[in-house]
Amino acid sequence: MTKETAIKLFNEKQIRTHWDDEQEKWYFSIVDVIGVLTDQSSHQTARNYWKLMKNRLVNDGNETVTNCNRLKLLAEDGKMRLTDVADTEQLFKLTQNI
Repeated sequence: MTKETAIKLFNEKQIRTHWDDEQEKWYFSIVDVIGVLTDQSSHQTARNYWKLMKNRLVNDGNETVTNCNRLKLLAEDGKMRLTDVADTEQLFKLTQNI
């Protein structure tokens, strides 16, 4: 595991991250952060929470969701899968809606 794909721990739960050298900032898996903040019992329930929240925010015209990137991060099954990610500023705005 390199700096670019390091996994952070928060309350003993994993948060997948990615370091972007060009922009010099971290990106965090939104589903992982939601799972920690809402104390979801599984990755799937955190995904469902994000899916509903994302739809609600898009319908409300929230631009934070449309500005989120998708990057390939290591999934539970060991494969690299596209995952919604946000930088620190975007995460702060999203977590205000939780």
